[in-house]
Amino acid sequence: MVTQFHRRFFSVFLAALLAASFSPRAFAQSANKPAAPHQVQIDRNGVLILTKQTLIALDQANKTGNYSVLRDLAAPSFASANNPARLTEIFANLRRDKVDLSGVIVLEPQLTKLPELDQNGMMHFAGFFPSAPAQINFELIFAPVDGQWKLFGLAASLGSSVPAAPLPPAPVAKKEEKKPAKP
Repeated sequence: MVTQFHRRFFSVFLAALLAASFSPRAFAQSANKPAAPHQVQIDRNGVLILTKQTLIALDQANKTGNYSVLRDLAAPSFASANNPARLTEIFANLRRDKVDLSGVIVLEPQLTKLPELDQNGMMHFAGFFPSAPAQINFELIFAPVDGQWKLFGLAASLGSSVPAAPLPPAPVAKKEEKKPAKP
C-alpha cells in the first residue's frame, strides 16, 4: 500500500536522484555491477545530530514558508533539483495540516533502518520519534560533500503511535440457491 509518506518521500528523493544521476561519477558507476549496501561507521551522536538538525530545519521551513535554508544546507544536487518553490509544493500537506515537528528536539528516535552506505556512497536510514497521539516518521539520505554528510533525500510524516491490526477480509456474499418450484 502506497501512503502519502511514500509519495512525498518519493517525490523529493526522485528529484535528488535525477539531479545526481547525470553526474559523471554516477554514470561511471552505472556501468559496473552495483555493490550491496553496507553499514556506515557513524556513531549514535552523529545520527542524532543529522536527524534532528534536518527535521528541525524542515519544521522551521514549514512554519515560516521559507525553504531556502533547508535547501542551502543540503547537498548541491538536492539544491539544484529542488528550488524553494518546489520544496514549498512538496511539503504543502505538512504545512496545511500544521504538523509540528519540534518535538524531535527532546525525543529519542527509534531507527527502523540502520545507517547503510549504498553503491553511490549515499548514507540512508529511517525511523520514527515515538510520541502521542502520533509519532513522527522519517527517512533520510545524505551525500558526502567536502567531508560532511549533506541532505540528499528527505521524507517526514505523522503516523499512528499505536500498532494497528490488519482489517479482516470483507465477507463474501453467498449465492442464493434456487429452490425448485412446487407444482
